Parts: sequence; structure tokens; C-alpha cells
Amino acid sequence: MANVVTSKKACTVNPLKMSQPIGAALAYLGLDACMPALHGSQGCTAFGMVLFVRHFRENIPLQTTAMNEATTILGGMDNIEQAILNIWNRAKPRIIGIASTGLTETKGDDVDGYLKLIRKKHPELDELAVVYVSTPDYKGAFQDGWANAVVNIVRTIVEPGARKISGQVNVLAGSHLSPGDIEEIREIIQDFGLNPIILPDLSGSLDGHVSPDFSPTTTGGTTLDEIRSMGASDITIVIGEHMLPAAVELGMKSEVPYVVFDRLLGLEANDDFHAFLSRVSGKPVPGKYRRQRSQLVDAMLDGHFFFGGKKIAIGAEPDLLWAISSMLSEMGCEIEAAVTTTTSEMLERVPAREVLIGDLEDLEERADCCDLLITHSHGRQMAERLNLPFLRMGLPIFDRLGSAHRLSVGYRGMRDLIFEIGNLFMANASEAGPDTWRDAGAQTAAH
Repeated sequence: MANVVTSKKACTVNPLKMSQPIGAALAYLGLDACMPALHGSQGCTAFGMVLFVRHFRENIPLQTTAMNEATTILGGMDNIEQAILNIWNRAKPRIIGIASTGLTETKGDDVDGYLKLIRKKHPELDELAVVYVSTPDYKGAFQDGWANAVVNIVRTIVEPGARKISGQVNVLAGSHLSPGDIEEIREIIQDFGLNPIILPDLSGSLDGHVSPDFSPTTTGGTTLDEIRSMGASDITIVIGEHMLPAAVELGMKSEVPYVVFDRLLGLEANDDFHAFLSRVSGKPVPGKYRRQRSQLVDAMLDGHFFFGGKKIAIGAEPDLLWAISSMLSEMGCEIEAAVTTTTSEMLERVPAREVLIGDLEDLEERADCCDLLITHSHGRQMAERLNLPFLRMGLPIFDRLGSAHRLSVGYRGMRDLIFEIGNLFMANASEAGPDTWRDAGAQTAAH
């Protein structure tokens, strides 16, 4: 059991975490025909948009209520009303997702009350779904904003009391999953003859496709009708512990039972996932996944000579930290340094002596004796200073292509991740000297 410690520094020196509003905005971007909007200043939205554009290399629809000094003091109802009307008249979205920022949270805007008054004043907006979530950026972190947004999407849009649809399952996808991960999860579930509704579904909106026509809103993702029908599903699959509150909310609203998979990275974790789908569907595990499992086991055998005893430094959001650290520990690595962004029940289960809620400076101080550094692209200078192999994981990744298609879940994803990390270890051993390389090669040949 890890000892969870919070940094007591007066300021963050090299930030690891991203704010709640950014997490909420990304969750909204996983909805079809949606326009996310941050209730705050234009600068808050501009920084978030730049971050997403650099990571996904796509056009990002993201609006703002454009608060200034005067409107912040007097209250933001007029700004919210004007923003909603402008978005509705120009973009015709089916959903507008609003997330607060530190500016408006400090003022204490009653946005829920504002929205009720705006609805009464503008009946033409009856067809529009508007979701609001409180996400102060001085509290929590990225995965908290994502999780809170999904809770409010369920609370606002899902229709209770719907007739059950046989074979339909909900999937509440965590913020640590890439669009490629979500696409893999959908394919696995469909291969068992089930119909998944994934919320949020970044694989439809941010998977790097070229749309035939321009759209001012998101193109692809979970549709409004799909969200409304989630109460008719047989079961909800939760991927990531931080998605549990949304599953509880859905269960309270529509009595849909749920099951939690805290990670889909690891042999046993994927075995459990496939066995569960087999029980729910009443069908055996398809042959292609038995083959993929065999390939994963062989990859683990090939790679464990290079993984065994390696010391790892990881900086990531809690659920991503839990998933990658557990997998590496199962491969024989030691988690020497673990730094995360916010509190979570999963942190005590991380296979490390200590988990620090801190920043990248804290990670750098603890990583000097490690063999591999894992964090997002802001750790690249640290890796250069410490002369460590560097695996980019999380968000943002802006100095490599293909981040949206990065796959790490399922048998295939873990197999490829083992090869990627193993190759980093091999390359580093080669640079360290011919004896190190010869020893590792001899062990592999013996195997």
C-alpha cells in the first residue's frame, strides 16, 4: 500500500496537472453536434484550445462567455445568455456544454439559476440540450473535471424509465483513454454481439478523420439520442475509477446496474474484461482474442528480461498512473517515483512506496536514479537533463504525431506497449555499452 503525500510547496514550479475546466471541455468534445463553452474570460478558453489543437492537431470547437472585469463583478447571466443565443443561431448544435472557471467560481455565479431564467425567456431553445458543470480550476484536476462533466451529462440528459433494449450496454470511458483505446473497446464489445453506447466517445469526434463537410460543432461522438437511451441499457461498464460517480448517478436515475474495471492494461485485467463480456452476451470469447492473448503472453515472455528490476518514474493523472504502474509492476519493474495531480482512492493501491500529489519538479527530484521516465510532453526537458529514456503518455503530447491513435488497452494494446517500452530499454542498454547489450541478448536467446 502506497503512502499518499501532498506537496507543501508554496507554488508549482513545473506543472504536471491540467485544470478541471479543460477536463470538462474534453468530455464535451466527445459528444456529437456539441459546442463546449467555458464560462470565464477569453484567455481561459484560448489556452485550452491551444492545448487541444497541439495534442490532437485538429480544429477544436470551443467557445467562451467572454467575461471581463465589469461583468465578473455584476454577474454573468447576460454573457451566458448571449453566448447561448449566438452559438444556437450560428452553429445550431444539439448540445451546449458549459464549464465554469476559477474566475466565475470565485464570484459565485448561480449558473443553474441563470439557465432556468434563460429557458423561460427563450422557448426557441427547447430543442437544445444545455449541460452545466461546476469546475473551479483552483480545485481538483483534469480527470475530476472530466468525471464531473459526465455526471452532469447523465443527470441532465438521460431519460429515466425507458424500456430495456436487449444487448445494449453503456460504457463510461475514463479520461485516460485515447480515441484509439475507445475504438478498440467498442470493437471488442461489438464482437461479442453487444451494442455499446460509449460516453464520452472521443473516437468519433477526435480520431483524426477528415469530414466531407465543414461543421462548426463536433462531428462524431455520442449522440443526444444515444445519451437519452442509456437508461434502457442492460448494464453499465465503468472504465476508470473516476467514472464511478457517473455510473452511480445513472443507476439512481434509471436503475441500470454497473460493473467497474479500474484498468484495461494488464493480462489479468483483460482476461476479466473478456470473461465478463462472455457472461453478459452468452457467447464464447471470439477466436481472434484468444490469438491476441497468446501473442501478448509471448510478448511478455520476450520482454521480461529487459523489464525485470528496472526503476520507473511516472507522472500522470491518478487512473492513468494506476494502470501503467500496475502493468509495469507485473512485468517486474519497480515504481521508484510516482507523482500525480489530485486525490483518488486508487492512489493507495499504486505499487510504490510513496505517491506524491505534486508537480514535475517533484518528479525530477525523485527520478535521477531511474531507468525510464513516463509522463506527458512537458517532461521532455527533464528527460534530457536526467539523460533518461522517455515514454510520452497522457495529455498533452505535442511533439509526436498520432497521439489520438495511441493504443494501450486490450490484448493488442498491451502487447504493443510492451514492445515500445522494451525497445526503449534495449536502445538505452545499447548506448550504455556492448556488454550490457550482449548480456540482455544472451538472456533472450536462452529463452
